[in-house]
Amino acid sequence: NRDAHIAAAGITVSDIRESKYDFSRPYSESASTVIYRVRQGVPAPASVEDLIGKKVLILANSIQAEQLSRLKESFPELAWEATDELTNTDILDKVFNEEVDYAIVDSTVYESQSSFYPGLSDAFVIGRTRPIAWVLTHNQDGSIKKSVDKFLGLESTKVLITELKAKYFSKENPLNFFDTVTFKSDLETRLPALEPYFKEAAIRYDFDWKFLAAIAYQESHWRADAVSPTGVKGIMMLTQAAAKEVGVEDRTDPVESIFGGAQYLINVKAKIPERIKDPDHTWFALAGYNIGFGHLEDARILTQRANKDPDKWENVKEFLPLLSKQRYYQTVKYGYARGQEPVQYVENIQKYMDLLEWEKQIQEIREAREEAMRAIQDAENQSAPNGIILLDNMPDTL
Repeated sequence: NRDAHIAAAGITVSDIRESKYDFSRPYSESASTVIYRVRQGVPAPASVEDLIGKKVLILANSIQAEQLSRLKESFPELAWEATDELTNTDILDKVFNEEVDYAIVDSTVYESQSSFYPGLSDAFVIGRTRPIAWVLTHNQDGSIKKSVDKFLGLESTKVLITELKAKYFSKENPLNFFDTVTFKSDLETRLPALEPYFKEAAIRYDFDWKFLAAIAYQESHWRADAVSPTGVKGIMMLTQAAAKEVGVEDRTDPVESIFGGAQYLINVKAKIPERIKDPDHTWFALAGYNIGFGHLEDARILTQRANKDPDKWENVKEFLPLLSKQRYYQTVKYGYARGQEPVQYVENIQKYMDLLEWEKQIQEIREAREEAMRAIQDAENQSAPNGIILLDNMPDTL
């Protein structure tokens, strides 16, 4: 409609789309992937024939719709449902909840969300891999395409895209199937009573409340009565010494534990050099708390010896596991340590943060959708005599 010049939204190039729009040079690629729920004794679909007679869900007006329409010429019995009311995540939800048999989505969509859906897997690809590019409005001199292509061709842009892919589309879940499913259950049953205290502590100590909640889940699975074999207790699993340091009298009191844990984290972060900026500063603090700051410093020395930046967590976490190997730990001050444990500890907290952020976003979207539907229903019930619906109280979220 010529209301915009560029659409940069992970859009796959297709023959039909190329007949309507200009496209930039590709910056990535994707393929239509069949997604299914893994179930014991039920084989994964292996071909288009396996989709016949099954409930298959796709987005309307998508590349998948184009591909299935062409496939139907060879497989007349092939059928599917195309929706313009659901998002890709809603579609994955339906497969996860076994409301449909299969979904077909872009591989990049599944890759970015797969760790949030334990039990889902990709089966096979439909059609060929397609380029992903920016959609451009037609202009006579082609200046927009030239400028965009120049930008996407810059070495700095290519590096940026590689970094973004690593951050958002290559997530490996350090949690196993049971961990993730248990987290989703605990999110509904245990977190609601604790969430107000996490939020209050986050405001007082200037943290993201989801970060505090993720640490607490890693420590105790949000159990106020949790006790370890070494005697640490409570939601934040404080030692007696740590509890005394932050003034916690009853480690099993969830409010005391949460606020005490947040204060203790402030104290721990103070041990990391100020020149190291967040989020690296925080990851170092958590790793040092887990393994001991002497061992953390040893790992940073190993990192520096390898000519990598010892102030970057992504670098140091490569060298922490080497502290369990004699050829390395005998060359540093504090010696042997189980260096993989702090790496796993930090990665678990990061993943719990991701899961919590994800679930909260989905919850907010669903609540907004329900609010909008209620507002529409109320508006219809208050229709003016001439049939005009009164929309004064429609929520902004609509």
